[in-house]
Amino acid sequence: MKKRTMGFTVCSVAMASCLSLAIAGRVQAQSVVGGSEAVPDHGARLDSLQRQLDQQSERLDTLRSQMVEQESSVAMLQRALDEERLATARGRGTAAAPWIQGRSDPVPAPPATASAVARTPPADPRSKPQPVGRAPEQSLRPPEVAQIFDQPGVLTPKGSFVLEPALQFGYSSSNRVALVGYTIIPAILIGLIDVRQVKTTTGTVALTGRYGLTNRLEVEAKVPYVYTSSDTVSREIFTGSAVDNVFNASGNGIGDVEATVRMQLNRGGPDKPFYVGWLRYKSSTGKDPFEVVTDCVTRCVANATGTGLPLELPTGSGFQAIQPGVTWLYPSDPVVFFGSLSYLHNFKRSNVVRTVLTGAPEGFPQTVGEPIGTIEAGDIWGFNVGMGLALNEKAAISIGYDTSFVGKTQQNGGDAPGAVRVTLGTLLLGASYRFSDDYTLNVALGVGVTRDTPDVTLTARVPITF
Repeated sequence: MKKRTMGFTVCSVAMASCLSLAIAGRVQAQSVVGGSEAVPDHGARLDSLQRQLDQQSERLDTLRSQMVEQESSVAMLQRALDEERLATARGRGTAAAPWIQGRSDPVPAPPATASAVARTPPADPRSKPQPVGRAPEQSLRPPEVAQIFDQPGVLTPKGSFVLEPALQFGYSSSNRVALVGYTIIPAILIGLIDVRQVKTTTGTVALTGRYGLTNRLEVEAKVPYVYTSSDTVSREIFTGSAVDNVFNASGNGIGDVEATVRMQLNRGGPDKPFYVGWLRYKSSTGKDPFEVVTDCVTRCVANATGTGLPLELPTGSGFQAIQPGVTWLYPSDPVVFFGSLSYLHNFKRSNVVRTVLTGAPEGFPQTVGEPIGTIEAGDIWGFNVGMGLALNEKAAISIGYDTSFVGKTQQNGGDAPGAVRVTLGTLLLGASYRFSDDYTLNVALGVGVTRDTPDVTLTARVPITF
């Protein structure tokens, strides 16, 4: 009984204590509410937390949309950068970089992590997303190759000036056998056999200036200085002499000044051809073949032999000409194919007179004017093709073939005596080395593959950009 009473007492005390504590807590809460109305109750706190959660959700949605736009911009920039790298690599003739080869789509941007989002400062939900960058424009310039032809394919940038000194050396030799007489039976000749071997050496120093009016239009002027010499070895048979006679002639001076305008016709790119149209005008500022004095054509007096060769070699063609053409370049990793097609028209000359040596004794006229009439040099169709390959960032090589078809020369409306069509063919090998962004050394070696073409030509160019 005593134990039951003690247990009841303990339970009563515990219940009283709990009740007192509950009443005290309620009184304290009511006192706090009565003393400070700024502290919200439990329901108000839940509403406030819900509003903050909604605001954070809106911010996260805004950040997510901005992240999507940034990923799109990064993908666009990556695609443009890949195309730019590929165009540069193919323009130089190099293989594409490992991160470009075999990839048609840019690598997607890595997904944003929760920590990255948490570190991103919250943006104003009312602000509009702004672009993070601008994709670079694709290069409009054709690829650069080691120059082996006269007409370059890369235009000068707008506002830039390129000064290009050049030195060209050429050598040619030919054999000629002239039979003047008559035969009484086959293989027996009564008359003159004139055997000639002609060796010609030509050196040309040219100064070329190019200026870019726009990124797709440039003008050019070229002033050459020519030095040429010729050695003719001739032996006359059945004339009482069996020794070789050597006839020397040389000439030097300003050559034919040229002016050219070039324009890029289209917007090419990787695996897309570039087309550059050009128009060249060639003057007749050099000394032409009709101005120099020619040795007497027939046998001169005093038992001197008339060679009919000029005593001084000309430095120009003697005809003004205009030449339209188009150059094409096709980048195809890892090489660049290029070539051109052109047509040169020579303007005819009227009332042409050449000066011929008479060989008369002293006191008599030494020269006489020989009227020739109207002369029109044959027009020339030209075609060349080649390919270039870059060895590294600075060095490149090129190989190509150049051919020209020269028409017959017309005199007074008909074919000139001895006029024939001529085909010129040259195999070209070239190399270039870029010392810096301002100047490059280009060297080209040409080997004649037809008998009418110079045996060898060696050209060195150093374009300097200002």
